[in-house]
Amino acid sequence: MAPLRTKQKDSKEEHSVLNPRTTSYEFSGPWGTFFIMLVVPIIIYGLYFGCSEETGGCPPNLSLAISSIATIGTQSVDVAGITSKLWGKLWDAEAMLYYLAWYLFCVICWAVLPGEYVEGRPMRNGQVKRYKANAFQTFLLSLALASAYIIQFGPDSFTFVYHKWVGFITASIIMAFIQAGFVYVMSFRPGKLLALGGNTGNHVYDFFIGRELNPSIGSFDIKSFNELRPSLITWAFIDISMACEQAVRRGGWGNVTDSMWIVLIGQIWYIGDALWNEPALFTTMDIISDGFGYMLSVGVLSWIPFTFSVQARYLVFRQRELGHLVSGMILLMHFVGYWIFRESNNEKNEFRNGKNPKNLKFLTTNSGSKLLISGWWGLSRHPNYLGDLLMALSWSLPTGFETPITYFYITYFTILLVHRERRDDDHCAKKYRDDWKKYKALVPYKIVPYVY
Repeated sequence: MAPLRTKQKDSKEEHSVLNPRTTSYEFSGPWGTFFIMLVVPIIIYGLYFGCSEETGGCPPNLSLAISSIATIGTQSVDVAGITSKLWGKLWDAEAMLYYLAWYLFCVICWAVLPGEYVEGRPMRNGQVKRYKANAFQTFLLSLALASAYIIQFGPDSFTFVYHKWVGFITASIIMAFIQAGFVYVMSFRPGKLLALGGNTGNHVYDFFIGRELNPSIGSFDIKSFNELRPSLITWAFIDISMACEQAVRRGGWGNVTDSMWIVLIGQIWYIGDALWNEPALFTTMDIISDGFGYMLSVGVLSWIPFTFSVQARYLVFRQRELGHLVSGMILLMHFVGYWIFRESNNEKNEFRNGKNPKNLKFLTTNSGSKLLISGWWGLSRHPNYLGDLLMALSWSLPTGFETPITYFYITYFTILLVHRERRDDDHCAKKYRDDWKKYKALVPYKIVPYVY
């Protein structure tokens, strides 16, 4: 029995060294993450009920809400009845079945469609994961099938997403919660590599942040799969459904507004580019250092498709014609943003893969890492974020200025990227120490050159 106990002890010691206990919190700790878990679904639903035909516009008719509250205050409240009606409003069994079928379709496409295998960055345990990159092939097949369906049965056949919007939100949130719970439970199995930021021992916090770094079922990597396929492709199909709904209301595709086409072209271009460049995903912070928990699962399955598409849904019932000049200026903004975003990312990805065709200057740190200090990456530490923000703004401008709700995406995205920049700065300061101070002196601007 002694040798067995020794092996068990060695295994535990090896596990604790490889997976050290997380000693610091983000997002204000367990209470902060618990608050975010409650608030995120409320915001997603709120963007619908706060900006829809059903509630009287964008923003909604507040007089109806105020009168309802006043009535409640003067009579007994049927809590069970209110809860039942609310759940009946949020739950749609048919939407749930559609969503599950779509998710299963994405999994089958991952398994059967051809794609190259890409090696990720070496992990702490010395292993290198291999990812199957065929998200763009899945996108093309999905677009072909959807287009054939719409051509055969007309745009009215693809408007069900618009009419079942709330049911699809609920389905995605349920899926996100189930997946986060599944990977959290599985993270306690022996031999799992944990995320350095998600091993605090607090169940609420670790469930939210993500305890295991790369949860997988065989060769199926759950985190990277969710990041693109049922996230971005769903977003694209929501936009297409919104355009179909507008086409039905306006009497055909020839009458779809230029504002809707700008949003549709800009967002689907962005989505297609991300899917085409899928291998670049495997070098991002999400894959390299973040665990997969509720934060990421609800973010990619619910938040991205249903909050990033608010502009297209708004244009269904607030139809706007912009004219050639305004449309051209907005499209120019989009493609300038895309050019900055793609060129800067290409520079980074080529450099990380040992290539330097532009002979860019770099700073070599004591750890052996190399940090770019010229080209796009000499102008700011995150020039790709600037391109992202310009594109985000170009998707909101077609909605006009009648409501701030359609500018939620650019507002949220600005906060997200600033927060991500600060997380990255903190991570690099710990990793590179004095070399990071030298780097920041050489590249002083964080996102916008000469501004921030």
